[in-house]
Amino acid sequence: MVKKFPIGLSTLKDMRDGYYYVDKTPFVYTLANSGKYYFLSRPRRFGKSLLLDTIKQAFLGNQDVFNDLYLEHHWDWSKKYPVIHIAFTSNQPNTINYGLEDKLKAQLQMNAENYGISLRGESYSDQFGFLVKDLYIQHQETGVVILIDEYDKPILDQILDPVLAGKNRDILRGFYSVIKEHDSKIQFAFLTGVSKFSKTGVFSGLNNLNDITYDTQYGTICGYTQQELEDTFKPHLEANDLPNIKAWYNGYYFLGHEGVYNPFSILSYFAKGKRFSNYWFTTGTPTFLINLIRERHFYIPQLEQFEVNEDDLDAFDIETLPLPTLLLQTGYLTIASSQRRGAMMTYILSYPNLEVRMSLNNRLSRMAVSDTVKSLTDSAINKALIGHDLTKLKEVLTSLFASIPHDWYRNNDIQHYEGFYCATVYTYLMGLGYQAIAEDVTSQGQIDITLIVDDHIVIIEFKLTTYGDAASAVEQIKRKRYAEKYLSLEKPIYLLGLSFNPDQRNVEDCVFEKSIAF
Repeated sequence: MVKKFPIGLSTLKDMRDGYYYVDKTPFVYTLANSGKYYFLSRPRRFGKSLLLDTIKQAFLGNQDVFNDLYLEHHWDWSKKYPVIHIAFTSNQPNTINYGLEDKLKAQLQMNAENYGISLRGESYSDQFGFLVKDLYIQHQETGVVILIDEYDKPILDQILDPVLAGKNRDILRGFYSVIKEHDSKIQFAFLTGVSKFSKTGVFSGLNNLNDITYDTQYGTICGYTQQELEDTFKPHLEANDLPNIKAWYNGYYFLGHEGVYNPFSILSYFAKGKRFSNYWFTTGTPTFLINLIRERHFYIPQLEQFEVNEDDLDAFDIETLPLPTLLLQTGYLTIASSQRRGAMMTYILSYPNLEVRMSLNNRLSRMAVSDTVKSLTDSAINKALIGHDLTKLKEVLTSLFASIPHDWYRNNDIQHYEGFYCATVYTYLMGLGYQAIAEDVTSQGQIDITLIVDDHIVIIEFKLTTYGDAASAVEQIKRKRYAEKYLSLEKPIYLLGLSFNPDQRNVEDCVFEKSIAF
């Protein structure tokens, strides 16, 4: 039988009906036999809902959907547990007067009806508590299982409105505290989400959760490992496919033994005839992240190598919203490496793969200009680079910087910083799919940007007219022998100097020369 690709499916029963399925049930066994309260953070479209449903089907005792899976012979199917399943998958009404409280009551009502129970109590927290009690009484030999999917969605949906986000946070804090209050009646509880808000923010009433987000034994609980990819999708793979597939969609690392593939992207890749595209990124990049990057004038090249300490991997509050932590938890950055410094672990964050690197930079480059200008600029830059005609770049970049809205410069002086111009050019190059290395270190200094094109290399140095001109930028490249770092690649090397006038907020001059030819 030809199997189908389970794009958008989130229930185990559907997955077992002729779809490809990677068996993650060994993790369910370990979770159920190792603890009671768990929390897992993973990016959107990463398989969290499917994991929760798998746990749900196991506790409900639906043995038939586990045929030929690990759990079929590693679970006590004689016991059936009542399950309360709360899923925040639909958008919340954007109003303070109607919203989350009603959503919670509706979900509790639906769970009560599944067991023929009349919901008691006035408030959502009272109803939750009574439902736990009534289910415990109804199923006298087993405790209650509580599964909450996307626990943080009501907060993230309103993150640009701190008042409403804070109100939703307070509601959820009271709701989740019910779980701890009824500990003796609960068999198992599992909460998933994208972000991890601090325990004082959301989980102050539920401080006994075991956070397995960066637990090494659960590093591959969501997503596909290399072996799982090759074993499961073998009919669709050829040996020469693997390097490009890995570059595009692998690279997410959660401190396990290996990294994993983005499941939504890899499934879409196969379903779309093995066409490389930014499948995951286009399903809904949060606008608030893009706005935060812009508002804080974050230096985009830092995202290639951003160092954080152990505490930065942890939680945050609505009032702080640390950008690197947000980008890490939402899947736009991942852990690239780690090392111990004294008693503290430090981590280097970077893009997980080509899909995210190229797509995020392309999206960021669209913050400054209209789609029409962006399209024309993209085309002109591609022609200049492919044709080795760097003189055209002055005209292209002048048009680009002239298109940046005036309000970008309001209440700040970013135009007086070389990094602003460097980051803008870098973002455009990365968004076009080129390999651009910002702050490229050599034995003699630091190259502003090294651009590696298929058949040549461009070494770029930036100058503000306050401190030099384009010609002096090229002289600096030669004086510090930056090109020597790339001689082994045996490609033509071009030296490009760009000067910017901070008063005009634009390109002043562009000078280039061919340094080494092969």
